[in-house]
Amino acid sequence: MTTILPLLVVAVALVDADGRVLLQQRPPGKAMAGLWEFPGGKVESGETPEAALIRELEEELGIRTHASCLAPASFASEALGDRHLLLLLYVCRKWQGLPEARHATALQWVRPNQMYALEMPPADLPLIGLLDALI
Repeated sequence: MTTILPLLVVAVALVDADGRVLLQQRPPGKAMAGLWEFPGGKVESGETPEAALIRELEEELGIRTHASCLAPASFASEALGDRHLLLLLYVCRKWQGLPEARHATALQWVRPNQMYALEMPPADLPLIGLLDALI
């Protein structure tokens, strides 16, 4: 029997006052380059998902938030080579600072129903309908 190692990843739907969600474009040279995704990243050993997401938001976007501002929303499960991706999605409406593309090619604010027209990673696609219903 083959052992499949889970890969725990956190992501966030940052929601602005107009009900738009921030997406970032994956840079050249990375897997799935050019696709639009929710900000976030891998949970490191010894980190809680919330701590990982707070760290990733500071590193990727230069913004700060608190665990109490992160509302668990959904998850996605996707085969990823010899690993299995488990993506935990949070919704956040309160943060400090203006998001800037530190590791992404570009950022854009979109309404959930506009995400269907964007090229996104397979694990993100099932989350669009949920966000469309929530926001």
